[in-house]
Amino acid sequence: MPELPEVEAYRQLAQEALGRPVSAVDIGDRRFVRGATTPEELAAVLQGASLAAARRRGKLLILDVAGDAGIRLGVRFGMTGRLLVDGRAAVDRLVYSSEREEAAWDRFALDFADGGRMVVRDPRLLGGVELGPDEAALGPDATAVTAAELRRALSGSIVALKARLMDQRRLAGVGNLIADEVLWRAGLAPTRPAGSLSPAELRRLHRHLLATLGDLIARGGSHTGELMPERIRGGRCPRDGTELVRVTVGGRTSWYCPRHQR
Repeated sequence: MPELPEVEAYRQLAQEALGRPVSAVDIGDRRFVRGATTPEELAAVLQGASLAAARRRGKLLILDVAGDAGIRLGVRFGMTGRLLVDGRAAVDRLVYSSEREEAAWDRFALDFADGGRMVVRDPRLLGGVELGPDEAALGPDATAVTAAELRRALSGSIVALKARLMDQRRLAGVGNLIADEVLWRAGLAPTRPAGSLSPAELRRLHRHLLATLGDLIARGGSHTGELMPERIRGGRCPRDGTELVRVTVGGRTSWYCPRHQR
């Protein structure tokens, strides 16, 4: 599933689409256009334009359209969305997604005047594109969050720690796999109240959050952590060999070590 590392790879690939005039807008599924803008209005805005910048906030890819109007295109990838530019994918495969390549899954595309093409391929249709996405509704990006911002996101909350970390309004970019990996490395149970962390635990969590994201981006995806191969029935903690516990936190399947995660 595309979490922050995957969307960062998409952002880097999207750099190859910048400055290329759009010759056609192909909306393969009207449902993929979100917000108040109709597919026809979206196509009219992008036709003949070019992209000036590719940015990211959490799991949201933001494509700035060239010109003085401040037009922004937001792309969300849901659980199975991938970005391709000129036939090349930034991520070859996604965990929990089909490995088949179906033209029917190409939900949105920009054709460029030079013959190239940028495509959003999404088998489950859980992502979408939107003009003027509300960036302010997202918390600080998880790769750049300060210790003080993380403390504010968690303090006073009785919500489970993992659920709070995945609340995109509080902290943008942490998904299910990343949350389990970060908490395993930090030695913190996903089920404990978010507001129960001591100052030392908060510092430890902040340190491991930044380091884990750096590692997973460099390795090529949210599925490349040490815990990932053991997120199965009978899986064991890579640190101490204890059998992992499977629980549901915030509606998501979670795995943790009952021995060292407290």
